[in-house]
Amino acid sequence: MTGPRRSGSQPKGRPGPRLSGRDSASAKRRGGAPLSRLDRLAGLLVTVSGFSQPLDTLLSTFFRSHPSLGPRERSFLAEATYSAVRSWSAFDKILGETGFVSGGPSTDRRRALMAAAVSSGYDRIVSELSEGERAWLTECLRRRDSLEPASARLSVPQWIWSDWEDQLGLAETLALAQAMDRPAELFVRANVLKTTPEALMSDLKEAGIRARISETVPECLELEGKPPLSRFAPFVRGDFEVQDLGSQLLARLAAPKRGGFVVDFCAGAGGKTLALGALMRNTGRLYAMDRSAARLARLKPRLARSGLSNVWPIGISGARDERLLRLSGKADLVLVDAPCTGLGTLRRNPDLKWRQTPQSLSEMQTLQASIMDSAARLCAPGGRLVYATCSTSPLENEVQVNAFLGRHPDFERLSAQSELARAGIECPASWRAFTPEGDLRLWPHRTPADGFFGSVLRRKMLIRGKMGTENEVTTHALEGPLEE
Repeated sequence: MTGPRRSGSQPKGRPGPRLSGRDSASAKRRGGAPLSRLDRLAGLLVTVSGFSQPLDTLLSTFFRSHPSLGPRERSFLAEATYSAVRSWSAFDKILGETGFVSGGPSTDRRRALMAAAVSSGYDRIVSELSEGERAWLTECLRRRDSLEPASARLSVPQWIWSDWEDQLGLAETLALAQAMDRPAELFVRANVLKTTPEALMSDLKEAGIRARISETVPECLELEGKPPLSRFAPFVRGDFEVQDLGSQLLARLAAPKRGGFVVDFCAGAGGKTLALGALMRNTGRLYAMDRSAARLARLKPRLARSGLSNVWPIGISGARDERLLRLSGKADLVLVDAPCTGLGTLRRNPDLKWRQTPQSLSEMQTLQASIMDSAARLCAPGGRLVYATCSTSPLENEVQVNAFLGRHPDFERLSAQSELARAGIECPASWRAFTPEGDLRLWPHRTPADGFFGSVLRRKMLIRGKMGTENEVTTHALEGPLEE
């Protein structure tokens, strides 16, 4: 459930004014001299300021167009850009309140100075600043720490802040906003078809990468720092995949059985598809479906590395696709990792808080309901529909599930806590991970995971009575223990 896939409609605007061409002039070469890293950052932030596309996509495009940049400068630019986006509205407020003497640095360079100081530290850039810039930046950093209200200081749009406060109260909302303001931890999933978590730990240690095995999900390892992994031999041979703890926990909640008939209805690039396939021990049949051919194309190299042979990627045209109709009523499990606002992933995708709006949230709800209705048709009697998002909004989560159950009385909600226990998974009590209705709810200030929601719904069994009538019965007593 990555942020860019869930970005919704195009942004309706962005906080603060777009920087003018005159302001961005300092980001160009001066008299033929090489561009400094701060001026290059200033120019990059001008490009970012429109928030017209996912931040990771924009950075990838930028780095491809600047192949001469070394690893250190790339790291500096990426980290500073993420810092700027996390604090965009706070920086806007400070820039509006702290003027500079005539002839001083342009607005875009001043934003770059703040971003670099926050991401790298003032001491690491001070030698690149003029005397006037040093005094100005020191004052800006002081003001940033004292901005009020807290929503302004932590750069959270008011509509998102109010939603969090309605659910959590002020103290926890502050803790959540602070957690969202920090970079996310790095988790990987050991591919148990090829290795073990312990063997992967040994490989990582040999490469100088420190890691520890999760106490919650046995295949999950948390890595220290952000080591480069794309050319790491165990990654190339498919021993692991990068995947958030919450996403791995969701695959465990889905609990696919060996030999089962499983559909990943919104597979995207296939992170959960691969996790489901491994839990099925490469048996049964697993369909990875998505309307985006480009997203499914990204699954193919991952699938080749994984060693899985029970996965069939299928591009579908919509709810009435003939291939969906042929699978109607046949699936033991359907996972709906639904498109959503992605507001639970702001640690990784801070641009989403500027790209999403109440209107895009409303549009997403309509799409989610349609997807759930389509996916429900695939469930066999006794089959399960697992609905998930990486959103913090109850409108995309509990409200969506309750509305679905109202439309589909032939489905019932199961306890996520009980379903995880059946799979051998127990969440720490400090996570407070389950809602009163019985769904899974992960918050980044309570857990190391991104914000996730998961609900397990089961189609009721039908029995035929004496006169040929069909009666619904719940299946709690009809289902045995989880297969080993």
